[in-house]
Amino acid sequence: MARILETRYESQADAKVFEVPYESQADLCWHEVPYASQAQGDALWHFVQYEQQASFKLQWVKYESQADLKVHKVKYAEQAGWRTANHKLRGQLG
Repeated sequence: MARILETRYESQADAKVFEVPYESQADLCWHEVPYASQAQGDALWHFVQYEQQASFKLQWVKYESQADLKVHKVKYAEQAGWRTANHKLRGQLG
């Protein structure tokens, strides 16, 4: 279950993440779900407010070169998933 906490500081984050404009540029395409019970695997994300609820903590970065992971938000859950097969964070978000 990918329960995501957005952190302000790099030292608190599991990874630095950059949102790319196109699906073809992403390592991972993600879809936001409204309930924690709907979050599955690495690609279906539910955002949480508290650290103890999170399975993964990320920090959004301003530049692509700073990122450990490049992501793209998709409209439908069926579109979500990894685009980079052997990424080092695969299986770590959920």
